[in-house]
Amino acid sequence: MNIEQARFNMVEQQIRPWDVLDQQVLDLLSRVRREDFVPPAHRALAFVDMEIPLGHGQRMWTPKLEARVVQELYILRTDRVLEIGTGSGYLTALLATQTAEVVSIEIQPDFSAAAARTLHAHGIANVVFHVGDAARGWEDAAGFDAIVLTGSTPLLADGFRRLLRPGGRLFAVTGVSPVMQAQLVTCSEAGAYRSVTLFETDLPALVNAPHAAAFVF
Repeated sequence: MNIEQARFNMVEQQIRPWDVLDQQVLDLLSRVRREDFVPPAHRALAFVDMEIPLGHGQRMWTPKLEARVVQELYILRTDRVLEIGTGSGYLTALLATQTAEVVSIEIQPDFSAAAARTLHAHGIANVVFHVGDAARGWEDAAGFDAIVLTGSTPLLADGFRRLLRPGGRLFAVTGVSPVMQAQLVTCSEAGAYRSVTLFETDLPALVNAPHAAAFVF
């Protein structure tokens, strides 16, 4: 396989047609080697428009979703970013390459350790890795300029909104399979939030994601 041709085709045939037109994001996808973050057994699928299995019932996002989310979050060099669900570490790398610091939380210790090794091999040193359950929020007094949940959640815990600094952006996929909504929540000022629906999708849920209370008759 011609790796660079496959990478070019991924950008031009999958990502650009999905309204990812920010040249900085497109250049980023050409620089960060996605194939290095794919499980070895699936390396040949690194540039295919599919969710690649990672283990523990989790899957790597499609390339177009990764790119679209990075574009929607509008990451700045001075931002502090929270990622819920490290997974393969590829999205972590995309975020870290654009910003000051990424705090990445992963409930599976082997995912976190493997991602840390891969990012280290790529010379990316501005990521703080934690192993823990952050499906309902994360304690951090400093707050964040951008937050991304890499798994879906039937209900978005209020704790995530409260972590946003003024001007901060949060990406989350909410709802129940098979139809979920990708949401971008923006904090205009402390305690004031605006949410817009970007598109529909269907993602595996975060482990221990909160659900609506069931009615009992």
